[in-house]
Amino acid sequence: MNLISNLEWRYATKQFDSSKKVSLENLEQIKKAIQLSASSYGLQLYKVLIIEDPELREKLKSASYGQNQITEASHLIVFCNYSAVTEKHIEEYFILKSKIEEVDIPDLKAYSDFIKADVHRKSNIEKDRWTSNQTYIALGNLLNACAELKIDSCPMEGFEAEKYNEILNLEEQGLNTSVIAAIGYRSSEDAAQHVKKVRKPIKDLFVQ
Repeated sequence: MNLISNLEWRYATKQFDSSKKVSLENLEQIKKAIQLSASSYGLQLYKVLIIEDPELREKLKSASYGQNQITEASHLIVFCNYSAVTEKHIEEYFILKSKIEEVDIPDLKAYSDFIKADVHRKSNIEKDRWTSNQTYIALGNLLNACAELKIDSCPMEGFEAEKYNEILNLEEQGLNTSVIAAIGYRSSEDAAQHVKKVRKPIKDLFVQ
C-alpha cells in the first residue's frame, strides 16, 4: 500500500527550500485531490486560497507568529470556511447536483428541504464549527496528495484568524480562516526531517 509508505515519508516540514517551486501540473493534482474531498451533505462550505505573492505572505507571516514556513514554502494554502450558511448555498448545490446527475430540481426538493431544516436547527456556533470541520477533511487530502507527489507540507494552526481575515478581506466574502498549510520542498538543513515519527502504538489507539 503506497499510502502507508507515503505517510511514513511525510513530516511537518519546518524549513523549506525557497528556491524550489511546486509545478503547475502538481498543483493541479493537489487541487483535484482537495476538490474530491468528502464533505457533509457534499456541500463543500468552504473556499481554498492558494497564495504565492511574497508581499502578501510577509503580511500573513506577521499574523502567524513569525513562522518562516509562511514565506519560505512554495505556496501557502489557506482553508476558509463559510462564516454563515444560507439557503442560497444549499440551493446552489442542488442546481449543480441537478445538472451533473441530470435530475430535475423538483425531484430533489424533499432532500433539499431536509438539509435546509437541519442547517436551520444549528446555532451560529454550531454552524461555524461544522463548516470549519469540513476544511480539515480537505486538509487531510491535501497532505496525502502532497505525500504521494513527494511534495513536503506543514499543516498549521499557529496563526491569528482575525488578522488573516482582515489581511485577505475575508469577512466581506462571508469567509473565515480555518486552517492553513505550507507546501513545497524541504531544505537539506531542516533538522526535523531526521526526527523519528512519534505515534501511539496501534494497540493503544484502537479498540476492536
